Amino acid sequence: MESWATFGGDLHLDLSAGRARGLGLRAALEDALRSAARDGRLPPGTRLPSSRALSGDLGIARNTVAEAYAQLTAEGWLTARQGSGTVVAERGTPSAVPATAGLLRTPAVRFDLMPGRPDVSLFPRSAWLAASRRALTVAPHEAFGYSDPRGRIELRRALAEYLARVRGVRTDPGRILICAGYTQGLGLLCGALREQGVRTVAVEEYGLPPQHRVITAVGLETVALPLDQDGARTELLSGSGVGAVVLTSAHQFPTGVPLRAARRAAAAAWARETGGVIVEDDYDGEFRYDRQPVGAMQALDPERVVYAGTASKSLAPGLRLGWLALPAALVEPVVRQKELADGQSGAFEQLTLAELITSGGFDRHVRRCRLHYRRRRDQLVAALAERAPLVRVTGIAAGLHAVLQLPPGSLSEEELLRQAGWLGLAVNTMSDCRAASAGPAPDAPPALVIGYGTPPDRAFAGALDALCTLVSL
Repeated sequence: MESWATFGGDLHLDLSAGRARGLGLRAALEDALRSAARDGRLPPGTRLPSSRALSGDLGIARNTVAEAYAQLTAEGWLTARQGSGTVVAERGTPSAVPATAGLLRTPAVRFDLMPGRPDVSLFPRSAWLAASRRALTVAPHEAFGYSDPRGRIELRRALAEYLARVRGVRTDPGRILICAGYTQGLGLLCGALREQGVRTVAVEEYGLPPQHRVITAVGLETVALPLDQDGARTELLSGSGVGAVVLTSAHQFPTGVPLRAARRAAAAAWARETGGVIVEDDYDGEFRYDRQPVGAMQALDPERVVYAGTASKSLAPGLRLGWLALPAALVEPVVRQKELADGQSGAFEQLTLAELITSGGFDRHVRRCRLHYRRRRDQLVAALAERAPLVRVTGIAAGLHAVLQLPPGSLSEEELLRQAGWLGLAVNTMSDCRAASAGPAPDAPPALVIGYGTPPDRAFAGALDALCTLVSL
């Protein structure tokens, strides 16, 4: 029934919307009244017509109107008052939250220079779309159902070949597990290690505290491993009692130094002697500029090193695609964790990435990004050399971030963050990157950890200008 009724020129009820959705006559009337009350067209306190009057206006049975009124009264939308008829009930309304909530005391961020974030405007939309079409055309029907928790075999095969070719990883498709980015992969791995009796994990003295929290959320403790110009001091693992260690061996975050060969060998020897596990976080291994690529340390001992990679830097974090190349003994325990976490990762993205890799499109995209980020890095170094020559820039041979070491007498890191806020800059300090288990930071000149990947080209010049202003204060 598609009827309109008017009561006193103010009550307008359209039953057609509910009827079009397949609702019965009474349900459609309830839906129309509920919508009118919710939208404010029937304000609280509005007196509704009697069931007899409304039924006559709408041309429907009086019992239908009476039953609708009774249902809405039970739900709290209406109230029935003796001698006063039926009225729209008073109701609480949510307080409006202004769009600027949280920004009233500090300026808005204009330039995102947080480390570890790529320029997502580089995402290869056309190549991804073409790869998606090709992948979906040839994908078997079973690809769209419940499948192997390790991930689609097409992507695991493509990754096994790609990682061997570009990173020197020694693995096979059966030992690769696809996950929703490195964060999930680390959590799955820590859950499996905890089941096997590991209680303490060593982390680098400076790193990403949110990832440290992933470890502790599983119930493991962290112990900080000191750093120097050769990377993490892995010789200290012997006798430490830890069951695993997480290393950013190719490009330490945030210092940017690679783990030296002797330190790699010491970590591998510790793992073999104690049964420990090394987690190699290769978060931005594709991007190097002034040096030969540093191969994955996983090749030293594939049975003791877990290689962890991600598409978050090379493609986009929003894809939520990461992978673990696991020792044989950890495959089954980590797969069980994956089954409990979410069963499996999305098939469409996996099939598309597999096609992008095997077609050569991924290599072309990485080369394009490498040139883009190198140009960004060079612009950063040139701008600081001109406007803040006392600032020392380090950790820039690879990756998407740099460490700016300010001269003695500069503003404190706390004050730098405050001033950065007023300049509209989002940056990190070295103290922000310090592991909680490392204790208080030693006295040292202030240092910023900034990323040069995020701002699009049109905003990068402004970001550099604001950054140079900040470090010159």
